[in-house]
Amino acid sequence: MGNATLIAHDQVPILATDPWLFGPAYFGSWILSHQIPDEQLASIAACRYVWVSHGHPDHLSMPSLETLRDKTILLPDHVGGRIRDALVADGFRVHVLPDRQWVPLSPRIRVLAIADAYQDAVLLVDLAGTLVINSNDCNDHGWSPLVRREAKRHGGGILLALSGYGDADMINYLDPDGNRIPPLAARRVPPGPAINAKMKLLGATAFVPFASLHRYQREDSVWVNEYATALDDFGIGFDPRVGDLLPAFIRYDCTDGSVHRLDPPENAVEPQPASRFGDDWDEPLTDGDVTKIAVYLGAIESLVDVVDSVIFRVGGHDHQFPAGRGTGRSVRFGAPRHSLMSAVKWEIFDDLLIGNFVTTTLIGDWPTRSLRPDFTARVAKYADNGRAFSLDDIGGYLAEYRGRARFDHVQYEMLRRYSTGVRRAARRVRARVSPDSRLTQAGRSVYARVRR
Repeated sequence: MGNATLIAHDQVPILATDPWLFGPAYFGSWILSHQIPDEQLASIAACRYVWVSHGHPDHLSMPSLETLRDKTILLPDHVGGRIRDALVADGFRVHVLPDRQWVPLSPRIRVLAIADAYQDAVLLVDLAGTLVINSNDCNDHGWSPLVRREAKRHGGGILLALSGYGDADMINYLDPDGNRIPPLAARRVPPGPAINAKMKLLGATAFVPFASLHRYQREDSVWVNEYATALDDFGIGFDPRVGDLLPAFIRYDCTDGSVHRLDPPENAVEPQPASRFGDDWDEPLTDGDVTKIAVYLGAIESLVDVVDSVIFRVGGHDHQFPAGRGTGRSVRFGAPRHSLMSAVKWEIFDDLLIGNFVTTTLIGDWPTRSLRPDFTARVAKYADNGRAFSLDDIGGYLAEYRGRARFDHVQYEMLRRYSTGVRRAARRVRARVSPDSRLTQAGRSVYARVRR
């Protein structure tokens, strides 16, 4: 149900994952695409356990968690422990699951958590022998071999994962003249082949659309709805020989494999002014604000070889902050003061960007033509959430994750280096070839086969 909520029952409701039950996320930008029916809300309220995969507000919704204070909050074992410490300090009952170990929750339900170095997590749920692979919006950083092994032991699995055209990320890029750059989501590449590839990689035999069921409501972000994925779009290009594509919002009976569609009502999008969420695009930064931003960015020493300067255009004025040296790159963010300073105060810079009302202009030669991977990882993943601020910090941080499954990470690192080379070649091809051409489809198929 909802955006990324799985409800697991054993006689009674036992577990609910990532409960974003009501209200907006990302500074008012996101809303749930569909309502959560009363029956499912009651089941969530009756659960004994609540799993929170990571800190994004469409997964860690504090207003929703406030209604679930009597539950035991299950967390992945993330390096830095930021979410654990914050929830414990706020009075929640928290249990950190041991990494990569099965833990029973009831006579017929057990779970296995895998913490990812990008501060996301996978949760495997074994319901009386049926394996559910809840990877939400977690990309593989060394955990896929374990998931494949467990899927093989279970004879396959049902994969719940982010998919679609690609709006669930920061896609609001401008060129130096202030014109919006059409996002990759504008190409509307059929989601099916990517879903098939992920199923093959993880050994899944069925797929349910998940972690991508939202819409945009702010007047300055509602334009992104053009690139959102409709429920019927997930199946475009899907190959049923790989497995079953199940609809979103279902009840699945693990005793007989039957599927019942719940068909919740769709939420209407009513554009909301930025002022409703405290933002005034004409409001300038104060001297105190500038100092706070300088302290925030200055602490992230790992940006030294990523970007020379970070510029914030707020209220029509540019404020430049040095970050590194010798890269020839800088980045300019156009943001309203209130949301920007909230993101700086709470150290949740990723949330500011994913709302897609903030604009991003890349200046200089950015190899990937985006903030990924280095800027996003070092600010949002390693520093904000992992509390790793310098290159030395990051080295120790990543070593701790690698140490939990060394052989799996060796496989991943070999694959990553291979994939990097392929992606560079693919970018050159995509610039010249239609995404719907036979060459593109053949290349995608070959890549998926070799990756598997």
